[in-house]
Amino acid sequence: MSDVDATIDTYLQLLNETDAERRAALVERVWTPDARWVDPPLESEGYTGISDMVGGIHEHFPGHRFRRVSGIDTHHDRLRFAWELVAPDGTVVVAGIDVGELAADGRLQRVTGFFGELPASDAA
Repeated sequence: MSDVDATIDTYLQLLNETDAERRAALVERVWTPDARWVDPPLESEGYTGISDMVGGIHEHFPGHRFRRVSGIDTHHDRLRFAWELVAPDGTVVVAGIDVGELAADGRLQRVTGFFGELPASDAA
């Protein structure tokens, strides 16, 4: 397992952590202090903002779990991977990709999430 794999596995672990104290420790382990995370409906900055954003996701989607559904594509300090949010009955509620930027120490500095499939091209 590469360092990037470990970073993303920890990122997903914190997304699934419902205990605020354990989640906060995971946030500090995987994100930089000046981190920024942007998804279509939400955005946050810093340790507290990111942990609170995850807590809000758990409030809105109780019992749901995030899982990675692709490998991790990397170049330079950038990465991307696909994920799903799965309901307790196994239904996929939303799927998407996250595109991230890594700091020099291997932690996440920026993540931008996209939901669903890419839009069709008008040029086709």
